[in-house]
This record gives sequence, structure tokens and C-alpha cells, in this order.
Amino acid sequence: MSADDKIRNAIILGSGCAGLTAAIYAARADLLPLVIEGPQAGGQLTITTVVENYPGFRDGIDGPALMVEMKEQAARFGTDFSAGAATRVDLSSPPFLVEVDATEFRCRTLIIATGATARLLGLESERRLMGRGVSACATCDGFFFRDKEIMVVGGGDSAMEEALFLTRFAKRVTIVHRREELRASRIMQDRARSSDKIDFIWNSVVDEVLDVDAGKVTGVRLRDVKTGGIVERPTDGVFLAIGHRPNTELFVDQLELDSVGYIVPSKFTMTSVPGVFACGYCQSPQDIPDSVTQASGTAARVAELLLRE
Repeated sequence: MSADDKIRNAIILGSGCAGLTAAIYAARADLLPLVIEGPQAGGQLTITTVVENYPGFRDGIDGPALMVEMKEQAARFGTDFSAGAATRVDLSSPPFLVEVDATEFRCRTLIIATGATARLLGLESERRLMGRGVSACATCDGFFFRDKEIMVVGGGDSAMEEALFLTRFAKRVTIVHRREELRASRIMQDRARSSDKIDFIWNSVVDEVLDVDAGKVTGVRLRDVKTGGIVERPTDGVFLAIGHRPNTELFVDQLELDSVGYIVPSKFTMTSVPGVFACGYCQSPQDIPDSVTQASGTAARVAELLLRE
């Protein structure tokens, strides 16, 4: 086991939008932060084709290209980067320990920006067609399905929200749910049912997304969970809305987490451990403002804390 001899002012776990924004602001405050990039450097935007709702890019920008720009901006101000994912942390007392593979790092403050991972169906075809007609983000990709037939998989509030948003673009939205009753709140159910653009397929699951060989989604194979019957339905896109899993396994028994596993902030972005902050989608969803704005505020509070020492 090797050890980094420095005690860093700030270590940031995660290199998505929240983590890199925090790095930019922390670096500009001369804190020389270290970003642990995580298992998917750049976060979820690296699997998004075109980002059109981020300010400053009139004609849009590829998700991976945007994350490269953000990383280079953070590096320009003095951010260090470590590839790989944290495998262990010790938050019992400062300086906090962060272990990455076989290297130990220590820091005065820790910013957690590990995000959340969209729950997927677990199909090989789904993986291969992600970004080619399969998406887990309607606001990211809905625009590309103007006048198309699309499906939304799920039955909760998120699925209803995604479906309603997609009606702005799509010719028809079909919600596929494994049960015959929705889990969504009554108000969201009523809104979805009242839309003349939304249909429902009940008691069904997606067994396969078609067509990998064509390099784009052309349909789905559905299985009726009651009868076992298989049908194929044409569609131009599949949006997954079956929930997210917070990437917070490292912090069990070290930070206050809610029943799902999201970090519960004690005050703004401070966690239950002084000196440890969280920003972005690893936090309890009701506590998340805009993640970029929040990340900049987090870095400012880290700088204030260190200046008082």
C-alpha cells in the first residue's frame, strides 16, 4: 500500500458536472483540489450524444466533449486528477482517508459528488443501443424524437414526468408497466391519463430492444408477465424511468443516509460529518437544487472553512 504524502486541502470524489464544477471553484480559490475521477470519468454525460440545454453552446455539444472541456478548465486552475475509483474512506476524524486502488490520500475536507446511476433493465441490447435510441434522460434526449413513436418504461412519478415531457416532441408515447396499476401519485397519474398522446401497456416487461444490427432502436419485444405471451412492437425510442441508485456504498455507517441510500445534508451541502460535503445527485433528491450552482457554493464553503483554520 503506497501513500500520497500530502495532506490535501480538498479531495473531490466524482468527475461529473457537479464534481468538476466544485473543482473549478476550489482551484480558483487556490485550494489545489484532487479529483478522484471514479469508475466512469466524466459521469453520465459521457453516454449522452448531444447536450443542448447547457449555456454557452448555441448549437449544442456532445456530452463527452463537454466533460473534456470542463476537466481541462479545472486543470488549468491547478486541479490534480487521479484515475480510478475510491475503494475505501475513513471519515472518523480529519485528515480524512481516501483509498484509491493501492494508494492512500488524506485531506482536510472532502466533497462527495459521486452521483446516482440510472437503474437499467440489464439487457445487452439495451447497453449497445444506449444513446442510439435508448435513453434514461428525457430532458437530455427528448428533442431528438420529434414526431416519433417512443416508449417509456416504468410506473412511478418519474415515468409519468418523463412521458409528459416527451409529449412535447413525440407523436405518441406509450408507457410500459409491469403491473396493472401505476405506483405514481394520483395527480401524476391523472395528468398522464388525460393526455391524448399517451397510451399504456399493462403487465408487460421489455425482454429485448430491437435492433442492434441496425445500430438504432426499431422496436421492442414485450413479455406479458401474467400469460408469458411475447409480442413485438415497433418504436423509435425507449426511455427508461425505473429509478436511480445513489453511488454512496462507501459511506454506509459513516454518513447519515436516507432509506434509499442518498446522503442527507445537515445544512446546505454539509453532511453529518463536519468537513465532509456533498453536491449533485448523490444527495437526497428533495435537497438537490441545480447541481452546478450547488457545487460552486459547496466549493466556496470549503474555502471559507479552510481559511478559518
